[in-house]
Amino acid sequence: MVVLALESLAEHVGKELAVSDWLAITQDRINQFADATGDHQWIHLDAERAARESPFKTTIAHGFLTLSLVPYFKNLSISYSGVKMGVNYGTNRVRFMAPVKVDSKLRARFKLLSTEPIAGGVQTVFEVTIEIEGHAKPACVAELVTRAYV
Repeated sequence: MVVLALESLAEHVGKELAVSDWLAITQDRINQFADATGDHQWIHLDAERAARESPFKTTIAHGFLTLSLVPYFKNLSISYSGVKMGVNYGTNRVRFMAPVKVDSKLRARFKLLSTEPIAGGVQTVFEVTIEIEGHAKPACVAELVTRAYV
């Protein structure tokens, strides 16, 4: 875990700050996400049909499941000293570059793109690259906007 001080964030702009641990994407996790979002498309849930009809030959995670893991990966990887509260403020860009097959492992790389003072804290923009173990192409690349308040 990288612990950062808000007052020195600007000196880290343009640098990769952290890489998370790997996380296995199980069918159970995919099923729970489908139930939480109401997205029950067969390509995510029906292993037999996916084996027959999908170009991936197995079930795949929802793209938004992959994206929703960004806060989990960030909390594993980056912390701020002296911060009372942090919030996810949004995303500027999101691209789903490659499918995440069931039982794949994912991790995230965090590169600080910018910092900006805001009332009571700092706004940051991170480039987040979610990698699939053993694959050259990432699952997802997104710009994450967060705010940290002191």
